[in-house]
Amino acid sequence: MSTSTDPRDTSAIGKNPIRRNPTGQLIRALMAVVQTPFVQNRGLQDVVNRVAYEGTKHGFKALGAANRTFKAVSGTGKPQRLTSSTKSNYDLTPDDEQQMIVDTVRDFAAEIVRPAAAEADAATAAPASLLERATELGITMINVPEELDGAGSDRGAVTNALVAAALAHGDMGLALPILAPSGVAVTLAQFGSDGQQQTYLKEYAGESVPQSSVVIAEPGALFNPFALSTKATRTAEGFVLNGVKSMVPQAGSAELFVVGAELEGKPALFIVESGTDGVIVEGDPSMGLRAASLGRLNLDDVKVPGTALLGEVDLDTAAQNYTDVVRLARLGWSALALGTARAVLDYVTPYVKEREAFGEPIAHRQAVAFAVADMATEVDGLELLVWRGASRAEQGLSFGREAALARKFATDKGMRIGLDGVQLLGGHGFTKEHPVERWYRDLRAVGIAEGVVVL
Repeated sequence: MSTSTDPRDTSAIGKNPIRRNPTGQLIRALMAVVQTPFVQNRGLQDVVNRVAYEGTKHGFKALGAANRTFKAVSGTGKPQRLTSSTKSNYDLTPDDEQQMIVDTVRDFAAEIVRPAAAEADAATAAPASLLERATELGITMINVPEELDGAGSDRGAVTNALVAAALAHGDMGLALPILAPSGVAVTLAQFGSDGQQQTYLKEYAGESVPQSSVVIAEPGALFNPFALSTKATRTAEGFVLNGVKSMVPQAGSAELFVVGAELEGKPALFIVESGTDGVIVEGDPSMGLRAASLGRLNLDDVKVPGTALLGEVDLDTAAQNYTDVVRLARLGWSALALGTARAVLDYVTPYVKEREAFGEPIAHRQAVAFAVADMATEVDGLELLVWRGASRAEQGLSFGREAALARKFATDKGMRIGLDGVQLLGGHGFTKEHPVERWYRDLRAVGIAEGVVVL
């Protein structure tokens, strides 16, 4: 049975009416209440926001502990899928639900993530308390179908892109471990079999969400995700995996991996629990994304059952599912680059207006003004590419072209924006007193990263 279709390659642009379902109407009303003088003068904003959280099932409490045991469930029915959006194309205005989610995530990124980023970067570890608080955002639950106790009804690629960009505006390194479990939830929801969803996906809608990642990248120059060195061999009992994967966030505390490996000449994804014999995790410190505690995953004759193949489908379908996951992740990394690039722009713009040289702000210098204008133009261009690719994915349309364009633009312009940000700060750009040097280091990862942030 096929679980994935490859839509006809088309990039037609249509209309995108804003849907307002009953939940959206309720959220819109609550947002209006928050803005009233009565609520603001009495400090009741947090209370109203909490009502919105509980009412839309977007809140939950805690991360899971490492090495949990997943109870295998044999699926007997049809796997649950989040349906494709009925929107004909993206709209530049988020709907009410999206706006509430993005506003909440943006506030969290500004008030919690960014203040913790410098220390997390130096310690090469994300604070456990921050990850626990991040679960209250509900960014994993919204990708789990309602039939599996989640809060999702339609595919949410656009919402996931908005969330990724908002978190990365605080810090990309800390955004990565927050978003990684959501990427696994999306992968299981869209491509997992009924048994895999019953065994694993339900955990992502509960109070203890497992730290996990979709792991595709491998160490080595010019890595090609469609020419994997990690191999899977079919056996009578299932499969045996051998290889090394890299850029795994929170690798030491992860409980579940969705691993890319080549099976009989074609790429596929396999579900691997961290406690499986032969799974060895080691640290892999990097230039950027240091707060994500990146590590390597060594697979040494790792034996997994036949049900570990994602979707439990034929090899051609497995390869198509893998391709879709790679494309969704490239959009995800582009969204991270968008958020970080905008952070650089937002930091540099007031700086050049306030920093004086030769008796006037350096923004009065044409070269400086043009550089900032170019940054703003490129940020807006990247935003449109990410939104269009995510919108087409959400509608179930072909989005390979859009994902490739977004990835290319994010790689080239993101790194350029980071470099220009450092340059415009002059000597300050070289110091850790300002966060731009960290954002520059993080942006350099976008061109080599794969997997993890699956929209």
